[in-house]
Amino acid sequence: MEHRKTYIRHTLPYGEEEIVLEGPVSPSHLRTLRMHPDLDAFRRPQEQWKALIEIAELPEGRIILARVLDEIIGYVTFHYPDEMERWSQGRMEDLIELGAIEVANAYRSSKIGSRMIQTAFEGEQMENYIVFTTEYYWHWDLKTSGLSVWDYRKMMERLMQTVGMVWYATDDPEICSHPANCLMVRIGKEVPIESEEKFDRIRFQQRFMY
Repeated sequence: MEHRKTYIRHTLPYGEEEIVLEGPVSPSHLRTLRMHPDLDAFRRPQEQWKALIEIAELPEGRIILARVLDEIIGYVTFHYPDEMERWSQGRMEDLIELGAIEVANAYRSSKIGSRMIQTAFEGEQMENYIVFTTEYYWHWDLKTSGLSVWDYRKMMERLMQTVGMVWYATDDPEICSHPANCLMVRIGKEVPIESEEKFDRIRFQQRFMY
């Protein structure tokens, strides 16, 4: 499948600063930027910066970011699912994972997360894909946010719902290991029914005959 990456750019006023929302960004552009020191939810900022470049280099990889001047203050990643996870088993060219979303602490009240995700889904380029995200409570910043695990879950659901992602059932052991974990999915308008059916078979693999 051809992976079209139509670049989109927006600017937002933020006090005396200007926040730039843009993407999918190129590896060369990412190399000119630096990470905010608070972007450490998944790994150290410098290591995460290198990971973003690697994702941007993938044919299907998409990085949407928010920045102030040359400092990245938030990002969203899209890529094929990891080969070690069940979601890669069907080797579906039209199944893309929203892998990570992170916003620096000081900017979390400005709806940067939802604006980045909305930027990712602008236009028609994502209508050919099933986009999914797996939400695990152990990835959530409960300490800094001060939210309970259930309130954080509600916040993540509202965030994903801004682009039409909805809760989907699954028997995936990791998701089923805690009731706060969840699978959220958006099926693009151009996705064929065959792909939807294949995705359903991936979601449920412990069917029993009665």
